[in-house]
Amino acid sequence: MSGFPILSIMLAVPAIGAVACYLASAQAARWIALIATLVDFVLGVVLWASFDVGGAQWQFVEHAQVFGQFGWALGIDGFALLLIMLSVFLMPICIGASWEAIQTRVPEYMAAFLLTEVLMIGTFAAQDLLLFYIFFEAGLIPMYLIIGIWGGANRIYASYKFFLYTLLGSVLMLVAMLWMAHSAGTTDIPTLMRTDFPLHAQYWLWLAFFASFAVKMPMWPVHTWLPDAHVQAPTAGSVILAGVLLKLGGYGFLRFSLPMFPQASAYFTPLVFGLSAVAVIYTSLVALVQSDMKKLIAYSSVAHMAIVTIGLFAFNPYGIDGAMMVMLGHGLVSGALFLCVGVIYDRLHTREISRYGGLAINMPRYAVLFLFFTMASVGLPGTSNFVGEFLSLMGTYQISTWIALLCTTGIILGAAYMLYLYRRVVFGDLTKDDVRAMTDLTPREIALLAPIAAVVLWMGVYPESFLAPMRADVAMLVARVAPAAPPSDSRPTAGTGPRTIGAAPVAREEAH
Repeated sequence: MSGFPILSIMLAVPAIGAVACYLASAQAARWIALIATLVDFVLGVVLWASFDVGGAQWQFVEHAQVFGQFGWALGIDGFALLLIMLSVFLMPICIGASWEAIQTRVPEYMAAFLLTEVLMIGTFAAQDLLLFYIFFEAGLIPMYLIIGIWGGANRIYASYKFFLYTLLGSVLMLVAMLWMAHSAGTTDIPTLMRTDFPLHAQYWLWLAFFASFAVKMPMWPVHTWLPDAHVQAPTAGSVILAGVLLKLGGYGFLRFSLPMFPQASAYFTPLVFGLSAVAVIYTSLVALVQSDMKKLIAYSSVAHMAIVTIGLFAFNPYGIDGAMMVMLGHGLVSGALFLCVGVIYDRLHTREISRYGGLAINMPRYAVLFLFFTMASVGLPGTSNFVGEFLSLMGTYQISTWIALLCTTGIILGAAYMLYLYRRVVFGDLTKDDVRAMTDLTPREIALLAPIAAVVLWMGVYPESFLAPMRADVAMLVARVAPAAPPSDSRPTAGTGPRTIGAAPVAREEAH
């Protein structure tokens, strides 16, 4: 793969597809979008197969000078690889989910989704600070349009709230980036990750980046845009929002906050832990009382992403491994749950939980798949979320027993609201005539849900496939932040030495 610009091609395919969709008829646009996303998925598989686990930290690097210090600089490490794979895996599923649900302005809709794919991949692959910012912020535009044009009755309010929250949070980050570029004399992200910024500057820089990433995650209390956005977005919009766009905040912490500002990250760890613990408990309790299925799953997303933040700021391999696994697992499971909601919404055109009941009788295939994803969301052993949550909480326990205890209650509360939702929708007597008339999953809907179920099971049964590509990157990140790690209030010291989960630590040379 040396010299082959696979990352640029992965950006070009959906970009060209978006233009073609815009100029095509509705049915042609559907096929163009599906083919473009499937081609990108195949390229993603090639990318993963060609990734050298024991090789250089940055692989598939591309550099082209544009003007001044700004350049077209792409490259990936293990973290970026896995998140790009998550993106290209979910995109064809989103196109399939929109095949019949979207009937108005179809070419524009498909073009917006393909543009979203371009910007997501670009964000994860960018190695230039300003290029990252362009991709990171431009991702707002197509999702804003998807919610505002093809969303529900209150879509305008939700789209403006989504746009303003995420944009305002990123203004401070842009100022911080400009200062960093001036101070370090470069916009190269790998170089900045090794730069030791002055301690007094780290605090302000960390807060500026936090303002953006906390909204993207979203962390409590800047999470209020998420339920509105999910409820109003079309099904595929909710899938990609929960599946990938929420992960941009976690990726930002991994790529910027922790390696570039390690002392400030340690200083603000109590703040992150406190907000995360509140989020796990508060949003789980709020989810318990929801009457709208989408809103319930949206609040559960806030609780799950709080497990990500505590893992990232545990300053040890278990926590960071777990945080990445939760991001991947949550991306798959929450996307599948929104698809499950979309299946019955397309039939009855309501998301009110009280309107359903007894679906196990006339929709048995749906009931089985919905149960599988419900159990995965709860963290059943053998599924993706169990691995991530276990590792994340184990890493957190090594630095704070109290935060680990508080956040573990999220698993109990998660079981309460997800099983309560499942019981009310699937079990009980089939008394309503319109519910009795609902048909079971079509072959198209099975084709959308089955691949997600297979990967969720794969992650739970053999997580090494996903831990191996990022193991050396986790080790390098821990080596960077460990000297600044805050003191632990717990007795275990297992996280202070080399890790032995899965395989021996892998040494990786740095690519400049």
